[in-house]
Amino acid sequence: MNNPIINTKKNFLIYLFTWLIIITSQFLILYQIIELPLTYSLTDSIVYNFIFFSIGIALWYPTKFMSFESNKFQKIILNHSIVALLTSLLWTYSGYYLIIYLVKASDSELDFLKNALLYRFIVGILFYSIIVLIYYSKIYYDNFKKNIIREYELQNLVKESELKTLKYQINPHFIFNSLNSISSLTYSEPTKAREMIIKLSDYLRSTLATNEKQKRDFKTELSNLKLYLEIEKIRFPEKLEIMEDINDEYLNIEIPSMILQPLIENAIKHGVYESDKKVIIRITASKENDYLKITIQNNFDDNSISAKGKGIGLKNIANRLSLIYNQDNLLKTTKTKSHFIATIFIPL
Repeated sequence: MNNPIINTKKNFLIYLFTWLIIITSQFLILYQIIELPLTYSLTDSIVYNFIFFSIGIALWYPTKFMSFESNKFQKIILNHSIVALLTSLLWTYSGYYLIIYLVKASDSELDFLKNALLYRFIVGILFYSIIVLIYYSKIYYDNFKKNIIREYELQNLVKESELKTLKYQINPHFIFNSLNSISSLTYSEPTKAREMIIKLSDYLRSTLATNEKQKRDFKTELSNLKLYLEIEKIRFPEKLEIMEDINDEYLNIEIPSMILQPLIENAIKHGVYESDKKVIIRITASKENDYLKITIQNNFDDNSISAKGKGIGLKNIANRLSLIYNQDNLLKTTKTKSHFIATIFIPL
């Protein structure tokens, strides 16, 4: 985020015009009311206000650093109080010595300069407070605007996903292949066929029931994934193995609904479907800093000819995570010679 004063010509001109008004006002007070000499009144007004003019631009950076989003209120107040005192002291005495250097002041002017030190110190704290409040207002306004835009984009994404759920989150080939498998099992293994029908029905019901929910707990997400994997397990009993390493304490953490489904589908499609070897899908979860780290890993046959997809599933995951959590680095994928690893980071 750039300094709003120097970011645009309009803001800079407003800031400059404000200080010109302050300089003019101070000059009139010193020259007309206190009746100090013209040269001294002009020098005093320009020197002190030009110094704080420059300080005011620099104050954007500590204000941005001490944001309310990443710091406690008490810490921010304490830090700003210390910076305000130091800034005001610097402003008061740097102006004092600079005026002495520039102006051959008389005894009365020197007395005024010394007697005004406390007054200037208090004014310096006031200037600091006003500028910092303006900056915080600007930060709040910009964040508010971004949140409105993000919410609008998220609502559009939800509406779009409602129309394209089966395309983005449920692999149509999985449904068709499941129905074909059920058909073939009807005569040879009717018990397995009935089991597959029940699981497919439960899976579709669970998927459609959570279609409008943006988030759900990790436990529910895993439960739905297991239904999907159990169906595939019936189809490929010898080729598919599922391994989990998930601590119970992570199960109540909310994650975006159906966010893991495309990753599991990729593991099935590019692993089980295209390999003659046994494929192991590992689902692990752990805490890393302030994130829940969910990893899905599968091996694949590097000698098989992989069907190239359009990457819709991975793009959909990345876009949803970015809009929900306002971060663009929450999905990472790694492909080695025989393994594909996808990792999702959920901010806690």
